Amino acid sequence: MAQSDDAGISPTTSTAVADVFPTHNVGKPEVREMPAEPKQYWRLIGPGIIAAGVGLASGEFILYPYIASQVGLVFVWAALVGLATQFFLNMEIERYTLATGETALTGFSRFWRHWGLVFAILTYFANLWPGWATSSATLISYLFGGEATWIAIGILLTVGLVLTLAPVVYTALERAQMLKVALVLTLILVASIFAIGANAWADLPQVVTRPRIPTELGFALLLGALAFAGAGGGQNLCQSNWIRDKGFGMGSYLPRLASPVTGKPVAGRSNGYIFEPNEENMKRWRGWWRFSNIEQLCTFVAITFVTILFTSLLAYATVYGREGLPNSIAFIQTEGEVLGERVGSWFQYLFWAIGAFSLFAASMGIVDYTSRIAADVIKTSYAHNANESKLYAGLVWGLVLIGIIVLLVGIDQPIVLLVISAVTGGFMMFMYSGLLILINRKLLPGPIKIRGVRVAVLIWSIVLFGTLSVLTFRAQLERLFGG
Repeated sequence: MAQSDDAGISPTTSTAVADVFPTHNVGKPEVREMPAEPKQYWRLIGPGIIAAGVGLASGEFILYPYIASQVGLVFVWAALVGLATQFFLNMEIERYTLATGETALTGFSRFWRHWGLVFAILTYFANLWPGWATSSATLISYLFGGEATWIAIGILLTVGLVLTLAPVVYTALERAQMLKVALVLTLILVASIFAIGANAWADLPQVVTRPRIPTELGFALLLGALAFAGAGGGQNLCQSNWIRDKGFGMGSYLPRLASPVTGKPVAGRSNGYIFEPNEENMKRWRGWWRFSNIEQLCTFVAITFVTILFTSLLAYATVYGREGLPNSIAFIQTEGEVLGERVGSWFQYLFWAIGAFSLFAASMGIVDYTSRIAADVIKTSYAHNANESKLYAGLVWGLVLIGIIVLLVGIDQPIVLLVISAVTGGFMMFMYSGLLILINRKLLPGPIKIRGVRVAVLIWSIVLFGTLSVLTFRAQLERLFGG
Protein backbone atom coordinates (compact mmCIF):
# COMPACT_ATOMS: atom_id res chain seq x y z
CA MET A 1 0.00 0.00 0.00
CA ALA A 2 1.27 3.44 -0.82
CA GLN A 3 2.45 5.56 2.07
CA SER A 4 2.30 9.26 2.75
CA ASP A 5 5.26 11.58 2.35
CA ASP A 6 6.45 11.21 5.94
CA ALA A 7 6.20 7.42 6.01
CA GLY A 8 8.91 4.84 5.78
CA ILE A 9 12.64 5.00 6.44
CA SER A 10 14.26 8.31 7.27
CA PRO A 11 16.09 10.10 4.47
CA THR A 12 19.82 9.45 4.12
CA THR A 13 22.32 12.29 4.28
CA SER A 14 24.13 11.73 0.97
CA THR A 15 22.75 13.63 -2.03
CA ALA A 16 25.23 12.66 -4.78
CA VAL A 17 22.70 10.51 -6.64
CA ALA A 18 20.16 13.35 -6.48
CA ASP A 19 22.50 16.02 -7.85
CA VAL A 20 22.23 14.74 -11.45
CA PHE A 21 18.50 15.58 -11.62
CA PRO A 22 17.76 18.90 -13.36
CA THR A 23 15.83 21.11 -10.92
CA HIS A 24 14.82 24.15 -13.01
CA ASN A 25 11.25 22.83 -13.13
CA VAL A 26 10.90 19.99 -10.59
CA GLY A 27 12.63 19.94 -7.21
CA LYS A 28 15.55 17.68 -6.36
CA PRO A 29 14.49 14.17 -5.33
CA GLU A 30 14.95 13.18 -1.70
CA VAL A 31 17.39 10.37 -0.98
CA ARG A 32 15.80 7.40 0.82
CA GLU A 33 16.32 3.67 1.13
CA MET A 34 14.75 1.41 -1.47
CA PRO A 35 11.76 -0.33 0.18
CA ALA A 36 12.15 -4.06 0.86
CA GLU A 37 11.61 -6.26 -2.19
CA PRO A 38 8.30 -8.11 -2.51
CA LYS A 39 8.06 -11.56 -0.93
CA GLN A 40 4.47 -12.53 -1.82
CA TYR A 41 4.01 -11.65 -5.49
CA TRP A 42 0.27 -12.30 -5.62
CA ARG A 43 -0.47 -9.37 -3.28
CA LEU A 44 1.09 -6.90 -5.73
CA ILE A 45 -0.24 -8.27 -9.00
CA GLY A 46 -2.55 -5.68 -10.52
CA PRO A 47 -0.98 -3.00 -12.74
CA GLY A 48 -0.32 -5.54 -15.51
CA ILE A 49 -3.90 -6.78 -15.29
CA ILE A 50 -5.14 -3.18 -15.49
CA ALA A 51 -2.92 -2.65 -18.54
CA ALA A 52 -4.29 -5.82 -20.14
CA GLY A 53 -7.86 -5.03 -19.12
CA VAL A 54 -7.83 -1.48 -20.44
CA GLY A 55 -6.00 -2.66 -23.54
CA LEU A 56 -8.51 -5.46 -24.21
CA ALA A 57 -10.66 -3.11 -26.21
CA SER A 58 -10.18 -1.68 -29.66
CA GLY A 59 -7.35 -3.92 -30.83
CA GLU A 60 -8.63 -7.14 -29.33
CA PHE A 61 -12.38 -6.89 -29.85
CA ILE A 62 -12.53 -4.72 -32.96
CA LEU A 63 -9.38 -4.04 -35.00
CA TYR A 64 -7.74 -7.50 -35.07
CA PRO A 65 -11.03 -9.42 -35.47
CA TYR A 66 -12.03 -6.92 -38.19
CA ILE A 67 -8.74 -7.55 -40.02
CA ALA A 68 -9.24 -11.31 -39.62
CA SER A 69 -12.76 -10.98 -41.02
CA GLN A 70 -11.37 -9.22 -44.10
CA VAL A 71 -8.06 -10.98 -44.87
CA GLY A 72 -7.82 -13.96 -42.53
CA LEU A 73 -5.08 -14.68 -39.98
CA VAL A 74 -2.18 -13.24 -41.95
CA PHE A 75 -1.69 -10.16 -39.70
CA VAL A 76 -1.92 -11.73 -36.23
CA TRP A 77 1.89 -11.83 -36.16
CA ALA A 78 1.83 -8.04 -35.78
CA ALA A 79 0.17 -8.40 -32.39
CA LEU A 80 3.17 -10.30 -31.07
CA VAL A 81 5.54 -7.66 -32.49
CA GLY A 82 3.48 -4.87 -30.96
CA LEU A 83 3.22 -6.63 -27.59
CA ALA A 84 6.91 -7.47 -27.39
CA THR A 85 7.80 -3.86 -28.16
CA GLN A 86 5.31 -2.56 -25.63
CA PHE A 87 6.60 -4.91 -22.95
CA PHE A 88 9.99 -3.23 -23.15
CA LEU A 89 8.41 0.22 -23.32
CA ASN A 90 6.35 -0.52 -20.22
CA MET A 91 9.35 -1.81 -18.33
CA GLU A 92 11.42 1.29 -19.11
CA ILE A 93 8.51 3.43 -17.93
CA GLU A 94 8.37 1.30 -14.79
CA ARG A 95 12.16 1.42 -14.33
CA TYR A 96 12.09 5.18 -13.78
CA THR A 97 9.13 5.04 -11.38
CA LEU A 98 10.49 2.07 -9.42
CA ALA A 99 13.72 4.02 -8.88
CA THR A 100 12.26 7.46 -8.15
CA GLY A 101 8.54 7.27 -7.39
CA GLU A 102 8.08 9.90 -10.12
CA THR A 103 6.14 9.25 -13.29
CA ALA A 104 8.00 9.03 -16.57
CA LEU A 105 6.33 12.30 -17.61
CA THR A 106 7.88 14.02 -14.59
CA GLY A 107 11.25 12.69 -15.75
CA PHE A 108 10.65 14.10 -19.23
CA SER A 109 9.63 17.44 -17.73
CA ARG A 110 12.93 17.72 -15.88
CA PHE A 111 14.60 18.29 -19.26
CA TRP A 112 11.91 20.53 -20.78
CA ARG A 113 9.02 21.86 -18.78
CA HIS A 114 6.44 21.30 -21.48
CA TRP A 115 7.17 17.68 -22.44
CA GLY A 116 4.48 16.49 -20.08
CA LEU A 117 2.00 18.96 -21.54
CA VAL A 118 2.75 17.75 -25.07
CA PHE A 119 1.94 14.15 -24.15
CA ALA A 120 -1.07 15.11 -22.05
CA ILE A 121 -2.54 17.06 -24.99
CA LEU A 122 -1.84 14.22 -27.43
CA THR A 123 -3.41 11.70 -25.03
CA TYR A 124 -6.45 13.92 -24.61
CA PHE A 125 -6.70 14.37 -28.40
CA ALA A 126 -6.44 10.62 -28.98
CA ASN A 127 -9.26 9.98 -26.52
CA LEU A 128 -11.60 12.88 -27.29
CA TRP A 129 -13.25 10.53 -29.77
CA PRO A 130 -15.19 8.09 -27.55
CA GLY A 131 -14.73 5.12 -29.84
CA TRP A 132 -14.72 2.61 -26.96
CA ALA A 133 -17.98 3.98 -25.53
CA THR A 134 -19.66 3.89 -28.94
CA SER A 135 -18.37 0.36 -29.53
CA SER A 136 -19.77 -0.81 -26.19
CA ALA A 137 -23.04 1.00 -26.91
CA THR A 138 -23.29 -0.66 -30.32
CA LEU A 139 -23.02 -4.11 -28.74
CA ILE A 140 -25.56 -3.18 -26.04
CA SER A 141 -27.96 -2.13 -28.80
CA TYR A 142 -27.63 -5.63 -30.31
CA LEU A 143 -28.70 -7.05 -26.95
CA PHE A 144 -31.49 -4.70 -25.93
CA GLY A 145 -32.15 -2.39 -28.86
CA GLY A 146 -32.05 1.38 -28.47
CA GLU A 147 -30.07 4.18 -30.05
CA ALA A 148 -26.31 3.61 -29.74
CA THR A 149 -25.53 7.32 -29.39
CA TRP A 150 -27.71 7.74 -26.30
CA ILE A 151 -26.42 4.50 -24.82
CA ALA A 152 -22.86 5.75 -25.32
CA ILE A 153 -23.73 9.01 -23.53
CA GLY A 154 -25.09 6.96 -20.62
CA ILE A 155 -21.85 4.94 -20.56
CA LEU A 156 -19.74 8.11 -20.40
CA LEU A 157 -21.82 9.51 -17.53
CA THR A 158 -21.54 6.21 -15.63
CA VAL A 159 -17.77 6.18 -16.10
CA GLY A 160 -17.54 9.73 -14.78
CA LEU A 161 -19.53 8.86 -11.67
CA VAL A 162 -17.55 5.70 -10.89
CA LEU A 163 -14.16 7.39 -11.26
CA THR A 164 -15.02 10.42 -9.15
CA LEU A 165 -16.99 8.67 -6.39
CA ALA A 166 -14.73 5.65 -5.75
CA PRO A 167 -12.83 6.31 -2.46
CA VAL A 168 -9.58 4.99 -3.96
CA VAL A 169 -9.65 5.25 -7.74
CA TYR A 170 -6.97 2.61 -8.37
CA THR A 171 -8.84 -0.01 -6.33
CA ALA A 172 -12.09 0.51 -8.27
CA LEU A 173 -10.24 0.36 -11.57
CA GLU A 174 -8.31 -2.78 -10.62
CA ARG A 175 -11.46 -4.63 -9.59
CA ALA A 176 -13.30 -3.70 -12.78
CA GLN A 177 -10.41 -4.82 -14.98
CA MET A 178 -9.95 -8.11 -13.08
CA LEU A 179 -13.63 -8.93 -13.58
CA LYS A 180 -13.32 -8.04 -17.25
CA VAL A 181 -10.26 -10.24 -17.77
CA ALA A 182 -12.02 -13.15 -16.05
CA LEU A 183 -15.06 -12.77 -18.33
CA VAL A 184 -12.93 -12.53 -21.48
CA LEU A 185 -10.94 -15.64 -20.57
CA THR A 186 -14.24 -17.44 -19.92
CA LEU A 187 -15.45 -16.43 -23.38
CA ILE A 188 -12.24 -17.72 -24.93
CA LEU A 189 -12.59 -21.07 -23.16
CA VAL A 190 -16.22 -21.52 -24.21
CA ALA A 191 -15.51 -20.39 -27.80
CA SER A 192 -12.59 -22.82 -28.07
CA ILE A 193 -14.88 -25.71 -27.19
CA PHE A 194 -18.12 -24.80 -28.98
CA ALA A 195 -17.52 -22.20 -31.69
CA ILE A 196 -14.16 -22.70 -33.40
CA GLY A 197 -14.39 -25.55 -35.88
CA ALA A 198 -11.76 -28.02 -36.99
CA ASN A 199 -11.08 -26.14 -40.23
CA ALA A 200 -10.26 -22.94 -38.37
CA TRP A 201 -7.95 -24.78 -35.96
CA ALA A 202 -6.23 -26.39 -38.95
CA ASP A 203 -5.62 -22.95 -40.48
CA LEU A 204 -4.09 -21.54 -37.29
CA PRO A 205 -0.48 -22.18 -38.46
CA GLN A 206 -1.11 -19.47 -41.10
CA VAL A 207 -0.26 -16.99 -38.34
CA VAL A 208 3.36 -18.16 -38.70
CA THR A 209 3.54 -19.69 -42.18
CA ARG A 210 1.72 -17.02 -44.21
CA PRO A 211 2.39 -13.67 -42.53
CA ARG A 212 1.96 -10.57 -44.66
CA ILE A 213 1.08 -6.87 -44.45
CA PRO A 214 -2.44 -6.42 -45.87
CA THR A 215 -1.87 -2.94 -47.31
CA GLU A 216 -5.28 -3.06 -49.00
CA LEU A 217 -6.79 -2.20 -45.61
CA GLY A 218 -4.79 1.05 -45.36
CA PHE A 219 -1.77 2.04 -43.27
CA ALA A 220 -3.91 3.94 -40.77
CA LEU A 221 -5.81 0.80 -39.79
CA LEU A 222 -2.64 -1.33 -39.67
CA LEU A 223 -0.78 1.23 -37.54
CA GLY A 224 -3.81 1.32 -35.28
CA ALA A 225 -3.75 -2.46 -34.86
CA LEU A 226 0.00 -2.51 -34.20
CA ALA A 227 -0.12 0.43 -31.78
CA PHE A 228 -3.18 -0.93 -29.99
CA ALA A 229 -1.92 -4.52 -29.63
CA GLY A 230 -2.24 -4.38 -25.86
CA ALA A 231 -2.02 -0.79 -24.75
CA GLY A 232 -0.60 1.98 -26.91
CA GLY A 233 -0.09 5.71 -26.72
CA GLY A 234 -0.79 7.34 -23.39
CA GLN A 235 -1.83 4.10 -21.71
CA ASN A 236 1.77 2.88 -21.63
CA LEU A 237 2.83 6.10 -19.89
CA CYS A 238 0.21 5.55 -17.20
CA GLN A 239 2.05 2.41 -16.04
CA SER A 240 4.00 4.88 -13.89
CA ASN A 241 0.86 6.08 -12.14
CA TRP A 242 -0.63 2.61 -11.68
CA ILE A 243 2.49 0.98 -10.17
CA ARG A 244 2.96 4.00 -7.92
CA ASP A 245 -0.60 3.69 -6.61
CA LYS A 246 0.00 -0.03 -6.05
CA GLY A 247 3.13 0.78 -4.02
CA PHE A 248 5.87 -0.58 -6.28
CA GLY A 249 9.44 0.38 -5.32
CA MET A 250 10.02 4.03 -4.41
CA GLY A 251 6.42 4.69 -5.41
CA SER A 252 5.43 3.34 -1.98
CA TYR A 253 6.45 6.70 -0.50
CA LEU A 254 3.88 8.58 -2.59
CA PRO A 255 0.14 8.91 -1.75
CA ARG A 256 -2.54 7.26 -3.86
CA LEU A 257 -5.07 9.17 -5.93
CA ALA A 258 -8.36 9.38 -4.01
CA SER A 259 -11.83 10.74 -4.71
CA PRO A 260 -12.25 14.38 -3.61
CA VAL A 261 -15.85 13.46 -2.71
CA THR A 262 -15.75 10.10 -0.91
CA GLY A 263 -12.07 9.51 -0.31
CA LYS A 264 -9.36 11.15 1.79
CA PRO A 265 -6.94 12.88 -0.58
CA VAL A 266 -3.42 13.32 0.82
CA ALA A 267 -1.24 16.27 -0.10
CA GLY A 268 1.33 14.95 -2.52
CA ARG A 269 4.60 16.29 -3.91
CA SER A 270 5.86 16.93 -7.41
CA ASN A 271 9.38 15.59 -6.93
CA GLY A 272 10.15 12.05 -5.91
CA TYR A 273 12.94 10.03 -4.32
CA ILE A 274 16.14 8.25 -5.26
CA PHE A 275 18.30 5.68 -3.49
CA GLU A 276 22.03 5.17 -3.05
CA PRO A 277 23.15 2.09 -5.06
CA ASN A 278 24.72 0.35 -2.06
CA GLU A 279 24.67 -3.41 -1.55
CA GLU A 280 21.38 -3.58 0.39
CA ASN A 281 19.52 -1.17 -1.88
CA MET A 282 20.71 -2.99 -4.99
CA LYS A 283 19.51 -6.30 -3.55
CA ARG A 284 16.09 -4.71 -3.01
CA TRP A 285 16.14 -3.12 -6.45
CA ARG A 286 16.85 -6.43 -8.15
CA GLY A 287 13.91 -7.97 -6.29
CA TRP A 288 11.54 -5.22 -7.44
CA TRP A 289 12.87 -5.31 -11.01
CA ARG A 290 12.52 -9.10 -11.23
CA PHE A 291 8.97 -9.00 -9.89
CA SER A 292 7.92 -6.14 -12.19
CA ASN A 293 9.15 -7.96 -15.29
CA ILE A 294 7.39 -11.18 -14.27
CA GLU A 295 4.16 -9.32 -13.47
CA GLN A 296 4.10 -7.65 -16.90
CA LEU A 297 4.91 -10.84 -18.81
CA CYS A 298 2.40 -13.04 -17.01
CA THR A 299 -0.45 -10.54 -17.10
CA PHE A 300 -0.22 -7.85 -19.76
CA VAL A 301 1.65 -9.78 -22.45
CA ALA A 302 0.17 -13.25 -21.93
CA ILE A 303 -3.46 -12.21 -21.46
CA THR A 304 -3.40 -9.78 -24.35
CA PHE A 305 -1.82 -12.11 -26.90
CA VAL A 306 -4.11 -15.02 -26.02
CA THR A 307 -7.12 -12.71 -26.40
CA ILE A 308 -6.02 -11.28 -29.74
CA LEU A 309 -5.26 -14.74 -31.09
CA PHE A 310 -8.62 -16.22 -30.07
CA THR A 311 -10.83 -13.26 -31.02
CA SER A 312 -9.12 -13.19 -34.43
CA LEU A 313 -9.56 -16.95 -34.78
CA LEU A 314 -13.22 -16.63 -33.79
CA ALA A 315 -13.82 -13.95 -36.41
CA TYR A 316 -11.97 -16.04 -38.98
CA ALA A 317 -14.00 -19.14 -38.11
CA THR A 318 -17.33 -17.35 -38.40
CA VAL A 319 -17.31 -14.49 -40.92
CA TYR A 320 -14.14 -14.61 -43.03
CA GLY A 321 -15.02 -14.82 -46.71
CA ARG A 322 -18.69 -14.16 -46.05
CA GLU A 323 -20.43 -12.27 -48.87
CA GLY A 324 -21.69 -8.78 -48.02
CA LEU A 325 -19.80 -8.55 -44.72
CA PRO A 326 -20.09 -4.95 -43.43
CA ASN A 327 -16.96 -2.83 -43.71
CA SER A 328 -17.58 -1.49 -40.19
CA ILE A 329 -18.15 -2.56 -36.59
CA ALA A 330 -21.41 -4.12 -37.77
CA PHE A 331 -19.31 -7.19 -38.65
CA ILE A 332 -19.53 -8.03 -34.90
CA GLN A 333 -23.32 -8.22 -35.23
CA THR A 334 -22.93 -10.65 -38.11
CA GLU A 335 -20.34 -12.63 -36.14
CA GLY A 336 -22.69 -12.90 -33.19
CA GLU A 337 -25.57 -14.05 -35.39
CA VAL A 338 -23.39 -16.76 -36.96
CA LEU A 339 -22.34 -17.89 -33.50
CA GLY A 340 -26.01 -18.09 -32.54
CA GLU A 341 -26.74 -20.29 -35.56
CA ARG A 342 -23.81 -22.62 -34.87
CA VAL A 343 -23.82 -22.88 -31.09
CA GLY A 344 -27.14 -21.50 -29.91
CA SER A 345 -28.68 -18.14 -29.19
CA TRP A 346 -27.25 -18.20 -25.65
CA PHE A 347 -23.71 -17.94 -27.04
CA GLN A 348 -24.65 -15.12 -29.40
CA TYR A 349 -25.87 -13.02 -26.46
CA LEU A 350 -22.96 -14.08 -24.24
CA PHE A 351 -20.54 -12.91 -26.95
CA TRP A 352 -22.19 -9.50 -27.25
CA ALA A 353 -22.62 -9.09 -23.48
CA ILE A 354 -18.98 -9.83 -22.63
CA GLY A 355 -17.85 -7.63 -25.50
CA ALA A 356 -20.07 -4.79 -24.27
CA PHE A 357 -18.80 -5.04 -20.68
CA SER A 358 -15.22 -5.36 -21.91
CA LEU A 359 -15.48 -2.17 -23.93
CA PHE A 360 -17.26 -0.39 -21.05
CA ALA A 361 -14.41 -1.32 -18.69
CA ALA A 362 -11.96 -0.13 -21.34
CA SER A 363 -13.78 3.22 -21.47
CA MET A 364 -13.40 3.47 -17.71
CA GLY A 365 -9.66 2.80 -17.93
CA ILE A 366 -9.14 5.17 -20.83
CA VAL A 367 -10.88 8.09 -19.11
CA ASP A 368 -8.84 7.27 -15.97
CA TYR A 369 -5.41 7.22 -17.58
CA THR A 370 -6.09 10.26 -19.76
CA SER A 371 -7.12 12.26 -16.69
CA ARG A 372 -4.33 10.86 -14.48
CA ILE A 373 -1.68 11.88 -16.97
CA ALA A 374 -3.05 15.40 -17.35
CA ALA A 375 -3.51 15.90 -13.58
CA ASP A 376 0.03 14.70 -12.91
CA VAL A 377 1.46 17.07 -15.55
CA ILE A 378 -0.47 20.10 -14.26
CA LYS A 379 0.63 19.51 -10.66
CA THR A 380 4.23 18.71 -11.58
CA SER A 381 4.96 21.56 -13.98
CA TYR A 382 2.38 24.30 -13.55
CA ALA A 383 0.52 24.16 -10.22
CA HIS A 384 2.72 22.56 -7.55
CA ASN A 385 0.29 23.35 -4.73
CA ALA A 386 -2.82 22.07 -6.51
CA ASN A 387 -4.89 19.18 -5.17
CA GLU A 388 -4.23 16.39 -7.67
CA SER A 389 -7.43 14.52 -6.77
CA LYS A 390 -9.55 17.58 -7.57
CA LEU A 391 -7.63 18.17 -10.79
CA TYR A 392 -8.23 14.54 -11.74
CA ALA A 393 -11.97 14.75 -11.05
CA GLY A 394 -12.31 17.91 -13.13
CA LEU A 395 -10.42 16.36 -16.02
CA VAL A 396 -12.54 13.21 -15.88
CA TRP A 397 -15.73 15.23 -16.28
CA GLY A 398 -14.14 17.43 -18.94
CA LEU A 399 -13.35 14.35 -21.04
CA VAL A 400 -16.83 12.93 -20.43
CA LEU A 401 -18.54 16.16 -21.51
CA ILE A 402 -16.35 16.54 -24.60
CA GLY A 403 -17.14 12.94 -25.55
CA ILE A 404 -20.86 13.66 -25.20
CA ILE A 405 -20.54 16.73 -27.44
CA VAL A 406 -18.65 14.68 -30.06
CA LEU A 407 -21.48 12.13 -30.07
CA LEU A 408 -24.23 14.73 -30.21
CA VAL A 409 -22.73 16.41 -33.29
CA GLY A 410 -22.84 13.04 -35.05
CA ILE A 411 -19.25 11.72 -34.98
CA ASP A 412 -20.13 8.20 -33.93
CA GLN A 413 -18.41 5.65 -36.18
CA PRO A 414 -16.30 3.40 -33.92
CA ILE A 415 -13.82 2.17 -36.55
CA VAL A 416 -13.05 5.73 -37.68
CA LEU A 417 -12.76 7.01 -34.10
CA LEU A 418 -10.48 4.15 -33.06
CA VAL A 419 -8.15 4.59 -36.04
CA ILE A 420 -7.79 8.33 -35.28
CA SER A 421 -6.94 7.47 -31.68
CA ALA A 422 -4.52 4.70 -32.62
CA VAL A 423 -2.59 6.78 -35.15
CA THR A 424 -2.11 9.48 -32.53
CA GLY A 425 -0.99 6.82 -30.06
CA GLY A 426 1.58 5.42 -32.49
CA PHE A 427 3.09 8.88 -32.99
CA MET A 428 3.33 9.35 -29.22
CA MET A 429 5.17 6.04 -28.86
CA PHE A 430 7.68 7.16 -31.48
CA MET A 431 8.45 10.27 -29.41
CA TYR A 432 8.58 8.86 -25.90
CA SER A 433 10.69 5.84 -26.85
CA GLY A 434 13.64 8.21 -27.26
CA LEU A 435 12.85 10.17 -24.11
CA LEU A 436 12.82 6.95 -22.06
CA ILE A 437 16.39 6.28 -23.13
CA LEU A 438 17.29 9.84 -22.05
CA ILE A 439 15.83 9.73 -18.53
CA ASN A 440 16.91 6.16 -17.79
CA ARG A 441 20.50 6.83 -18.79
CA LYS A 442 21.00 10.40 -17.63
CA LEU A 443 19.16 10.42 -14.31
CA LEU A 444 19.42 6.97 -12.74
CA PRO A 445 22.46 5.62 -10.83
CA GLY A 446 24.93 3.65 -12.92
CA PRO A 447 23.99 0.10 -11.86
CA ILE A 448 20.33 0.54 -12.80
CA LYS A 449 20.66 2.54 -16.03
CA ILE A 450 19.10 1.16 -19.21
CA ARG A 451 21.70 -0.56 -21.39
CA GLY A 452 22.32 -3.25 -23.99
CA VAL A 453 19.36 -5.10 -25.47
CA ARG A 454 16.82 -2.78 -23.87
CA VAL A 455 18.38 0.28 -25.50
CA ALA A 456 18.31 -1.57 -28.82
CA VAL A 457 14.61 -2.40 -28.43
CA LEU A 458 13.74 1.23 -27.70
CA ILE A 459 15.68 2.28 -30.80
CA TRP A 460 13.64 -0.33 -32.71
CA SER A 461 10.50 1.23 -31.26
CA ILE A 462 11.56 4.67 -32.50
CA VAL A 463 12.16 3.30 -36.01
CA LEU A 464 9.00 1.16 -36.05
CA PHE A 465 6.48 3.76 -34.91
CA GLY A 466 8.28 6.62 -36.64
CA THR A 467 8.21 4.79 -39.99
CA LEU A 468 4.59 3.72 -39.60
CA SER A 469 3.56 7.25 -38.64
CA VAL A 470 5.24 8.71 -41.72
CA LEU A 471 3.69 6.07 -44.01
CA THR A 472 0.27 6.66 -42.50
CA PHE A 473 0.56 10.43 -42.81
CA ARG A 474 1.65 10.13 -46.44
CA ALA A 475 -1.17 7.72 -47.22
CA GLN A 476 -3.70 10.12 -45.75
CA LEU A 477 -2.28 13.02 -47.77
CA GLU A 478 -2.54 10.95 -50.93
CA ARG A 479 -6.10 10.05 -50.05
CA LEU A 480 -7.01 13.71 -49.47
CA PHE A 481 -5.27 15.14 -52.51
CA GLY A 482 -5.55 12.23 -54.89
CA GLY A 483 -2.06 11.38 -55.44
